[in-house]
Amino acid sequence: MMKKKSIPASKPFLILFLCQIISALDVPLDSKLLEELSQPPTITHQSPKDYIVDPRENIVIQCEAKGKPPPSFSWTRNGTHFDIDKDAQVTMKPNSGTLVVNIMNGGKAEAYEGVYQCTARNERGAAISNNIVIRPSRSPLWTKEKLEPHQVREGDSLVLHCRPPVGLPPPIIFWMDNAFQRLPQSERVSQGLNGDLYFSNVQPEDTREDYICYARFNHTQTIQQKQPISVKVFSMDSLNDTIAANLSDTDIYGAKPVTERQPVLLTPTGSTSTKVELRGNVLLLECIAAGLPTPVIRWIKEGGELPANRTFFENFKKTLKIIDVSEADSGNYKCIARNTLGSVHHVISVTVKAAPYWITAPRNLVLSPGEDGTLICRANGNPKPSISWLANGVPIAIAPEDPSRKVDGDTIIFSHVQERSSAVYQCNASNEYGYLLANAFVNVLAEPPRILTPANKLYQVIADSPALLDCAYFGSPKPEIEWFKGVKGSILRGNEYVFHDNGTLEIPVAQKDSTGTYTCVARNELGKIQNEVRLEIKDPTMIIKQPEYKVVQRYGQVSFECIIKHDSTLLPTVIWLKDNDELPDDERFLVGKDNLTIMNVTDKDDGTYTCIVNTTLDSVSASAVLTVVARPNPPFDLELTGQLERSIELSWIPGDENNSPITHFVIEYEDGLHEPGVWHYQTEVPGTQTTVQLKLSPYVNYSFRVVAVNKIGRSQPSEPSEQYLTKSASPDENPANVQGIGSEPDNLVITWESLKGFQSNGPGLQYKVSWRQKDVDDEWTSVIVANVSKYIVSGTPTFVPYEIKVQALNDLGYAPEPSEVIGHSGEDLPMVAPGNVQVHVINSTLAKVHWDPVPLKTVRGHLQGYKVYYWKVQSLSRRSRRHVEKNILTFRGNKTFGMLPGLEPYSSYKLNVRVVNGKGEGPASPDKLFKTPEGVPSSPSYLKITNPTLDSLTLEWGSPTHPNGVLTSYILKFQPINNTHELGPLVEIRIPANESSLILKNLNYSTRYKFYFNAQTSVGSGSQITEEAVTIMDEAMASRQVDIATQGWFIGLMCAVALLILILLIVCFIRRNKGGKYPVKEKEDAHADPEIQPMKEDDGTFGEYRSLESDAEDHKPLKKGSRTPSDRTVKKEDSDDSLVDYGEGVNGQFNEDGSFIGQYSGKKEKEPAEGNESSEAPSPVNAMNSFV
Repeated sequence: MMKKKSIPASKPFLILFLCQIISALDVPLDSKLLEELSQPPTITHQSPKDYIVDPRENIVIQCEAKGKPPPSFSWTRNGTHFDIDKDAQVTMKPNSGTLVVNIMNGGKAEAYEGVYQCTARNERGAAISNNIVIRPSRSPLWTKEKLEPHQVREGDSLVLHCRPPVGLPPPIIFWMDNAFQRLPQSERVSQGLNGDLYFSNVQPEDTREDYICYARFNHTQTIQQKQPISVKVFSMDSLNDTIAANLSDTDIYGAKPVTERQPVLLTPTGSTSTKVELRGNVLLLECIAAGLPTPVIRWIKEGGELPANRTFFENFKKTLKIIDVSEADSGNYKCIARNTLGSVHHVISVTVKAAPYWITAPRNLVLSPGEDGTLICRANGNPKPSISWLANGVPIAIAPEDPSRKVDGDTIIFSHVQERSSAVYQCNASNEYGYLLANAFVNVLAEPPRILTPANKLYQVIADSPALLDCAYFGSPKPEIEWFKGVKGSILRGNEYVFHDNGTLEIPVAQKDSTGTYTCVARNELGKIQNEVRLEIKDPTMIIKQPEYKVVQRYGQVSFECIIKHDSTLLPTVIWLKDNDELPDDERFLVGKDNLTIMNVTDKDDGTYTCIVNTTLDSVSASAVLTVVARPNPPFDLELTGQLERSIELSWIPGDENNSPITHFVIEYEDGLHEPGVWHYQTEVPGTQTTVQLKLSPYVNYSFRVVAVNKIGRSQPSEPSEQYLTKSASPDENPANVQGIGSEPDNLVITWESLKGFQSNGPGLQYKVSWRQKDVDDEWTSVIVANVSKYIVSGTPTFVPYEIKVQALNDLGYAPEPSEVIGHSGEDLPMVAPGNVQVHVINSTLAKVHWDPVPLKTVRGHLQGYKVYYWKVQSLSRRSRRHVEKNILTFRGNKTFGMLPGLEPYSSYKLNVRVVNGKGEGPASPDKLFKTPEGVPSSPSYLKITNPTLDSLTLEWGSPTHPNGVLTSYILKFQPINNTHELGPLVEIRIPANESSLILKNLNYSTRYKFYFNAQTSVGSGSQITEEAVTIMDEAMASRQVDIATQGWFIGLMCAVALLILILLIVCFIRRNKGGKYPVKEKEDAHADPEIQPMKEDDGTFGEYRSLESDAEDHKPLKKGSRTPSDRTVKKEDSDDSLVDYGEGVNGQFNEDGSFIGQYSGKKEKEPAEGNESSEAPSPVNAMNSFV
C-alpha cells in the first residue's frame, strides 16, 4: 500500500504558492519555468502606507511587480489618474513602477503631498498597491516666549514645561544644561512622557539657570532648543534672614520650616482617566507624584495580574510599559504613590482596539481548465472590519462578469474555470483604525508535465537515516508521480517507502542495499516525462572514544580524547567547544588529531568541553565536564562573640572551596603575650560548621585564625581575628615529668618540665619544691624557686628513696595540690664482687658460667646486671700468644648464670664476674681458669700438585691453620674424570699426621684426576680442599701427534675445534653468570663422597660482646672459599672461631635459665669451594681426545 504524506518542501525549488483546494496547482519557484509560464501581475515591493519623507531630498515612491508578460504600471493621486508625463519633476524607473520626484532641482515636497496608488497590469490581470500617503517631515522652530524665573520654596513640587513645536513625526525630548550635559534624573526628578520635567520636591541643589529642553527631529536630523529656564530654591534659613532684614524688632516673623507632605499626583490629574491603545502596539501608562519624602510608585491591575514577560517599569517605576498588547490587556490599571505620610492613587481605564489583521489572507490560485477553486479573505479587528472585493483593481460589483465566479461574503468560489477566467482579485478589510489590502491572482493554465529536479542528481545519505529523493514537477492538470528503482525496475510500493505530494520519495530507514539509481515518472493528459537520480549510502560517523569527566588540580595538565570512525569517502572535521562556544584564544589549549590538551590549567578552564565531528552528511558530538580543583581559599570575616573568662565563640565565612568540598577547619591561636608570632593548634571542626566554642586559659592574649582543608590540601590561613586578653588566675596544673635522680652519691637532683607561658595563668610564675626521705618519719622540706626546671638537694645519704612533689604558683595563688613521685639520691660504685663463680664446659666452643648474686645493699644503686670478662690464655696445640684479647658479656638484671659462645677448641681460658649499677662496675671476682676440649681441625692450609708423569703425581700440603687439637692423620680421596666429565671410582688413602707430601703412582696416562684432602683429630675430620691435575701423554702418541700436526688438514681441523671450544666457553660463561651449572659441576655434586662434604655449624648468639685487645694474628680478615694461585697451590684461608656478640645492646641475650635465644653474630668458617678447575691449559691432543 502506497503511503502519501503532505510536508513542506525544504528545497529552494519546491513550492512558491500554496492553493486553497486539493485540485489547485503549486507553481515551483523555478526561473526557467517562470520565464515560460503566463502569470498575472504580483506586487513584490511598495512604499509604506504612511510615508514621511525628508523635504530636502528626492521623493522615491516604490512599486515593484512581476508577471508574465512583464506588467505595465500606472498611478493615481488622490483618487484620480496621475499623468507623470505632464510633470517634469516626476520620472518612473525603467522596467519598474517606482516614481522619483526630483526635489533637489527646484521641486517642493509640499506640492506632492497626497495619497498615491500604483497599478501593475498585463494581459492576465491587474494588481494594485496600498494607498500610500506622502507627507514631508516638519521640524518647526520654537515660538519665542518670555520665560520667568521659577522661585520655589525648598520641599515644594515643581513642573518645568517643555511644550515643543508640533513636528512630523513628533520629536524626541531631553533636558540638558549649557554644557550639553544631560541633567541627572532620579525618583525625585524625572521627565514625563509629554517632555515636561517634574520635581516631586525641590532641594537647594536644584537651583540653576540653565534648565534647557531640547527637541530632536530624526527625519531632518535637527535639534531645536528652548530658551533656558532659571530655577531658584529658597531654603528656610535664607528665607528667614530675608524676612528679618525687612521687619522691625516688634514684628512677628519666621517662615515655617520645611514640612513633610503626603503624595499628590502631578500627572495624570484627578482620580481616573482613560486610555485607548491599538492591538500589537506598546502601552505606556504614567504616574508622577509630588510629596516629601519623595513618594514611591507601585502599579497593579484591578481584577488581574500584570502580564508576565511583557511588563516593564521605566522612569523609576513612574511609567508602566506593556509590549505587544492584545484585547486581553484591556482593564483598569491603578498606580499608587506612597510615602511615610500617606498615599494617593489613580485608575487608568485601558481599552485595546484593533486595526484589521489577517485570519486568512487570500492566496494565489493556479488551476487547470475545468477545475474548481476558492479565494478566501478573512480578517478580524475591533471593531470588526468590513470585507470588499475588487477584480483587477475595479470593485467586483462593476467589474466584467465571469460565469465561473461567485462572490459569497469573504469567499469567491470558482467552478469550471477557463483560461479567460485568469484575473487578479483584491480583498480590502477596513475599520476606523485602518485597512488591509491583499492581491491574489487566479491563473488558469494548460501545461504538459515538467520535472524540475536536475537529471542524475546524486544524493548521499548516512545509513539508517531517512533518504529524501526530490522530483520537483509542474504540469496542468496536476501530473501523477511514480517511482522506480533502476532504469527497468518495477514500480515502488509498500510500507518501506513514503510518497509525498510534492513528488519527493522518502526512504525512512535507508540501508546499504538502498544504494542505486531511482527513476521518477510524471504524467498527465497532455504528456509524460521521467528523470533519474542516484542514491549512495555512507557509513555513519561515530566517536568510538569519547571524552571523559576529568578532575584536575589547578596548574596541572589534562587531556580529552575524541577518537572517531567515519566513512572512508567522507572527510571529517573536528571542532572543540568550551561551554558551547569557541575555545579561548590561548596557547595553553593544544588541539591534536584526536585529543585536546590543556596545559597549566586555571580556574577559568572549568566547564563543559564538546568534541564535534562534522562531515558533509552528518554530525556527531560528545561532551565531558572538566572540574578544576584546588586548595580552598582562606576563610574570612572572623568574628569573636560571647566572650567569657574561660570560653569564647569564634565564627567565620568559608572561602571558595574550589570544587573540592571542605572536609574540616583547623583553628589555631597565637599568644601575643608569651609567644608572639608563634601559632599553635587549638582544635578542628567539620567542614559544614562555621562556628566553634573555644576553651580559653587565663592570662593569654589570644588571636585566632582558621585554615580550611579539602582533599587537595590546606588553604592559606585566614587573617587573624581581633585580640582577646583573658583575666589572670592561679595555675590550673602543676609541672609534669617530675623526677628525682642523684648526680653524686650525696645529692638529689629534682627536675620537672616547666609550664608554658599560657599555662602560667598569670604573672609571677614560681614553683614550690618539696621533698622528704621515704619510710622515715620526717617532715617535708620545701623551697620556692623562680621559673626554672631543676633544684639540687645536697648532703643526702647514698642511694636512698625520697618522696618529691613540685607545685606551681603565681601572683594570684597556688595550683592544686600536686601528686608525689619517688626518687633516689645519687649512686656509688658497688662494694663487693660476685662469689662462687663456676664454669661448666659444654663443648669445644661453648661454656656456661654460674655465680652467686651480691647483696642488694652492697650494690649502692640500681642493679643493671653482671658483666663477665673472659679471655684466651693459650692454645694447647701451639705456643702461647703474646697479646691477650679480653671479651665482655653483659647480662641484664639479676641473673646468676650465662653462656659463653664462640670459644676456640683445645684452649685455656680465664674469666671473672662483676656487678654493674648506674654509677659503674664493682670489683672483679677472682679469675677462674677453664679449658676447652679438642674439636675438628680446619682445612689444610694449601694443597699443591707437581711433577706430573705418565703414571704419577706429587702432592704437597700445609698443616691446618687451626688444628683445634692433636692431628691424628690426613685423608686423601681421588677419582678420575673422563672426557665426558663423568667421575670414576673413588680411592681413599690415610696419611700419617707428620707427613707433608706424597707421590701417587700407578696412575693412568693422560688422565685428569680430582683430589679431596682434609685433616683429622680424635674428634673427627675437618673441612676439605679440592684440586685437579692431569698425567702426561704416552711418548709414542706424542710423536704421532707431531707428525699429524705437520699436515694441513690437521691444522684446519684444529682451527675449527678451537673455534668450537671458544663458542662453548662463551655459552658456559653466560650460563654460569645466569646461575646455571655446567656438567662437570653437576657430576662432582652427584659423586661427591658424603664423608668429605663440608660440615655445618649451628649459628648461635649469646650476649653482648666486645674486644678489648688482640694481637696482629687475630685481626686477619676472614675470607671465604679457596682459590688456585698461579703455582697451582690451593691455600685454605685461616678460619678462627670468632666470639659471638652478646646481650642487650648488641645481638643476643639469654633466657632466665641461661639458654641462648639470640643470633650468633660472629663470622663462621666457610668451606672451600669444590670443583675448582686447574689453571693449566689442556694440550691440543687432550682437546682432540675429548671429541673422539
